[in-house]
Amino acid sequence: MEISIVIPVYNKAEYIGHCLKGLLQQDFSSFEVICVCDGSTDNSTEICDEWAAREERIHVVHKDNGGVTAARRRGVEEASGRYILFVDADDELLPNALQTLYDAIERTQADEVVGTFRLHSGEQSSVVYTGLAAPETLIRTIITGKNHFPILWGCIFRKEILENTLDTPREIIEGEDKMMQVKVLIKQPKVYFIDDCVYQYTAGLPNNRHHTLEREKLYDDILREVLAPRWDLFQSAYVLHQLKEYERFIAEGNNEVRTSYYQQVIKSLPAGIPLYDRMVWLLPPFLARPLISLYRWAIRHKR
Repeated sequence: MEISIVIPVYNKAEYIGHCLKGLLQQDFSSFEVICVCDGSTDNSTEICDEWAAREERIHVVHKDNGGVTAARRRGVEEASGRYILFVDADDELLPNALQTLYDAIERTQADEVVGTFRLHSGEQSSVVYTGLAAPETLIRTIITGKNHFPILWGCIFRKEILENTLDTPREIIEGEDKMMQVKVLIKQPKVYFIDDCVYQYTAGLPNNRHHTLEREKLYDDILREVLAPRWDLFQSAYVLHQLKEYERFIAEGNNEVRTSYYQQVIKSLPAGIPLYDRMVWLLPPFLARPLISLYRWAIRHKR
C-alpha cells in the first residue's frame, strides 16, 4: 500500500458521500481511505459504513468523540500506506491529485510535498513557493499567520515524519493543523512545493469555535515548548504570533486581555516586529482598534 487517506468525520453527513465519491475516482490504484468516525450525532457514521460495505478500499474506525487531532492520530495509527494524506470530510481531492502528489514525493525523495488548492467557489490559491523550501522560513510564516499555502490538507507526508506530531490536546480546536505542521517542520524535513492544484476547500461553513484567552494561553505554552530547541531562531516570530492574537482580541472588543495576560508575557518587543504591530501594541486598546480595522480593510482591498 502506497497511500493512506485519513478523514476525520464528525457530523458531516451532508458532505462525506461526495468526498468519498471523488476519492474513488482517482486514477491511482494503491491507496486506502480511513474514515475515523468521531462520535457523530448525525448519520455520518452510517453513511461511512454503507460506503465501506460497497468498497473494500474504504475502512471505517469508530471511536468516542475526542476531537479532530485525536481522530487524525487514530487514522495514522491504522494506516498501512507509506505516505499519508489528510482530507476533511467536507472537502474534495481533485482529479489526478493522488498521482500528482505521489509522483512528486517519489521523484524528490522529500518528507513532505505541498500542492496548491482552490476554494469551492472556484477561486485558485496563489503559488507561494516552488521547489524546496527551508523549514525555518515555513515555521515563521505559519506561526505569524502569513501562510497562503496548505498546512495539512493538500499535502502528502512520509508516514514516519508524522510521529509525535498529532498529540495536541483536544482543547485546541483552532490552529491545531498549524501546530501539527510546526511539529513536523521542527524536525528539519525536506519539504517540496509543487504548483499543481490538488485540493478543493469548502470555505465559510459554520462552526462553534470561540476565541478564548484560556485556549490561547494553552496554545502559547505548547508552541513555546515545540520551538524551545531553536528558540534563538523563532523568538521574534513567536512574539509576533502573540501580538496577532492580541490584535484579534482587541478587534473583538476584549480589552481586558492586555492587562490580564499579554502585558505579562510580552515585556518588550524583540527585533523583527513590523512597525504596524509595534504601533498596535504601543497604543491603548481604544485607539488600536480603529487602526486594526483600517489595516484589515487595506489588506482586503489589496487582495
